Amino acid sequence: MTLGFFEQFLIVLCCAVIATTLFRRIHLPPILAYLGVGALVGPYSLAVIEDVHSIELLSELGVVFLLFILGLEFSVTRMITMRKAVFGLGSLQVILTSLAIFGLCLLFNLPTVTSIIIAGALCLSSTAIVSKELIQRNELDTAHGKLSVGTLIFQDLAAVFFLILIPTLGTDNATMSNADIALMLLEGATLLVLLLFVGRIIMPILFHESARSGSSDVFVLTSLAAALLAAWLTHTAGLSMALGGFLAGMMLGESHYRYQLEADIRPFRDVLLGLFFVSVGMQLDLEVLTQNGHWVIILTLGLITLKTLIITLIGSLLHKDPANSLRAGLSLCQGGEFGFALLALALGNDLIAPEINTIIVTTIITSMIITPLLMNHTYRLSQWLHKKPKASQTTELPDALTNPNKNLHKHVIICGFGRVGQIIARFLDQSQIPYIVVDNDPIRVSEAFTAGEHICFGDARRDDVISAVGGHQARMLILSFPDPDASITALKHLRTRFEKLPILVRTRDDSRLEAFHDAGATEVIPEAFEGSLMMISHILSLLKVPNHTINKQINHVRSEHYSMLHGYYHGTHSQKFDSTGKMKEILHPVPLDDASYACKRTLKELSLDESQVNVAMIRRHNRSEHNPEGKTVCKAGDILILRGPSDKIEIAEQILLLGK
Repeated sequence: MTLGFFEQFLIVLCCAVIATTLFRRIHLPPILAYLGVGALVGPYSLAVIEDVHSIELLSELGVVFLLFILGLEFSVTRMITMRKAVFGLGSLQVILTSLAIFGLCLLFNLPTVTSIIIAGALCLSSTAIVSKELIQRNELDTAHGKLSVGTLIFQDLAAVFFLILIPTLGTDNATMSNADIALMLLEGATLLVLLLFVGRIIMPILFHESARSGSSDVFVLTSLAAALLAAWLTHTAGLSMALGGFLAGMMLGESHYRYQLEADIRPFRDVLLGLFFVSVGMQLDLEVLTQNGHWVIILTLGLITLKTLIITLIGSLLHKDPANSLRAGLSLCQGGEFGFALLALALGNDLIAPEINTIIVTTIITSMIITPLLMNHTYRLSQWLHKKPKASQTTELPDALTNPNKNLHKHVIICGFGRVGQIIARFLDQSQIPYIVVDNDPIRVSEAFTAGEHICFGDARRDDVISAVGGHQARMLILSFPDPDASITALKHLRTRFEKLPILVRTRDDSRLEAFHDAGATEVIPEAFEGSLMMISHILSLLKVPNHTINKQINHVRSEHYSMLHGYYHGTHSQKFDSTGKMKEILHPVPLDDASYACKRTLKELSLDESQVNVAMIRRHNRSEHNPEGKTVCKAGDILILRGPSDKIEIAEQILLLGK
């Protein structure tokens, strides 16, 4: 029975779910699960999936989206700052590694053309694996992360050169002159420059209009279209699709839409990138691994050792940073996905023997499998080899990135930038407390961003957006939405992801206090109460009451969560229901006389709490006792001020007077 594409895709998806769940429970990187699934269902094992190319097409899009997000992190300004890592370390690594592998191949009497192809394939590293691991570990912005990404970017550019070069190496295919090669490279370079120049003008305008539509669907579709269009343009020019995705991200790397873009693309990236690793695993020929296992092991260990040594040496010489250079070397020591493309092209042009091709492909896959495990221990290895690093060895690379939202730590996240949000931001700025604002009004974001505010466009109700602006490193998050429903929705999502993050909520009144606290709010600040407290503080100050007394009274009210302020005496025009349709709490006085049931009984005995009513205050002999204790005994002449919904107040009054 021949399985269709849908059945094959469903099998891969189910196997991936089971494998990744299992691997996470035993604390192994999920990439290994994807590679294992590919090896299991691929044509060289159970052969459940025979048409690998259909899966590969989808998986390529995963790499495009990964590079798009990577481009958001590394804007044009930042790339200029990292030129030493890209064109210094990157170029020297490709040249020296290629020459070393080429020389070793000649020593083993391999043909010159085959040696060039193997050198080109093995000098490249896996952008997909290294980038994903760095992102998951939050190490993109570290010194070794910058060195790694800079080198990967140059490797992607070098891969284009190798893809153009290989067809010219065969005697039967030597139809391209040096001028033809130079022309293709010039066309590619021109396209890259045009994409960057035109894209930096058009893309922000496009996303601004998309955001103004107010539709999240339109924004997501625009994000997908931008990444895929750039990938298609570079692909039609003979360059890699992944490079197009990276350029699209770079164009938007300095815009205030970057965090929302990252959040929108991430789900597509994760699923499709998983398929990419599955497709890589499908190329693992277990029979070759069994028959030539000794060669695969020797070549894998040799490749890892050689690339680690070369990158560590170059990085130490250029950046005076042996520890982080070693970490970068261990991160980049594997073969890469472009190596598969080079070898497939060479095999199609009869430039490499099938047996040698299979061994090299298996070596690349084996090195990729080892990489996540190595990256788990790069820090320990570098510290072990450099037990006493100099101060200069631990410093980060210079970062001239103009985006003020980077490197935030112990900052405050303000969700919503209306009047309340803006006032909070001004006081935080005056107090020199770092903050970042998330708002979904494109015009407001554009105005504030131009004014120099630390603001980005995004939906603050989404936990992935808050994670992108440093939710796990933040000191506090403030929800300043005027809409209580939006605040409760955001609270429920955010509290699940950020369990220990203090979340403060602004609300107009006390009608939703309980709902906010149930949803996970640390503190709820009702505007009506705070406005009243501010007013009374001014009144008492004008009446010459000492400031310490005023502060003590107000702080006491706040510490009691405004319980003293709940409820008020209703009048003719007062509304009985709040915005949710629930009855508002009111205050209602009940005078007691000798015949009242409550006389000579404690408040606890009366059990008013069971009727959802409490005694807010007792007036006795012209003196007031707020929030009296349960052991307080009621007396004739007392006036009990009840607080609760109006329908429950009537029941409580009957209990106080009649006992029923």
